[in-house]
Amino acid sequence: MKVIHLFKNETKLIAGAAKNNRDAQQELYKKYSGKMLSVCRMYVKDLHHAEEVMLNGFFKVFKHISNFNNDGSFEGWIRKIMIREAISFLRSKKDIEFPEEIKETESHSFNNIHSEIEVEHIQQLIDALPEGYKVVFVMYAIEGYKHQEISKMLNITEGTSKSQLFKARKMLQEKLKTQSTSDYGTVKI
Repeated sequence: MKVIHLFKNETKLIAGAAKNNRDAQQELYKKYSGKMLSVCRMYVKDLHHAEEVMLNGFFKVFKHISNFNNDGSFEGWIRKIMIREAISFLRSKKDIEFPEEIKETESHSFNNIHSEIEVEHIQQLIDALPEGYKVVFVMYAIEGYKHQEISKMLNITEGTSKSQLFKARKMLQEKLKTQSTSDYGTVKI
């Protein structure tokens, strides 16, 4: 697979940041901080804590930037660091709990959300999930991790990962169904 660099100077910025060039580090921070704050915010409900997680993540990015070997996307590499940092933060706060597993008996689709529901509203619904549900849901449905990867990163079984996803989807569907009932008691979705 050939990686096309959209920004020709990104390689130079990465090399400069690896040599502790503060200007290069600042340019990389400016370029990626908005996206990475969004990633952290998906996991961490409170914006101030999400910012703290992002800053700690960037500290690790710049500390270990020499380990990036241009095999893939630099943004993807940073994103993984941010996700791990967010998970570490949640663990340190002991906010992640994984209730006992249940067998998934039904397969529910979560693709029936109308596009007019705002992203902010969806984020609020996701934030209202218990932390264990939320982390697995975001990792699977938004980040695209597989259950095997999630289980390794969170140190849980694949069955627990699947169970948490099932419960998160079910809870979100119920909340959406409840909130989308019109004045006459009919469901909009």
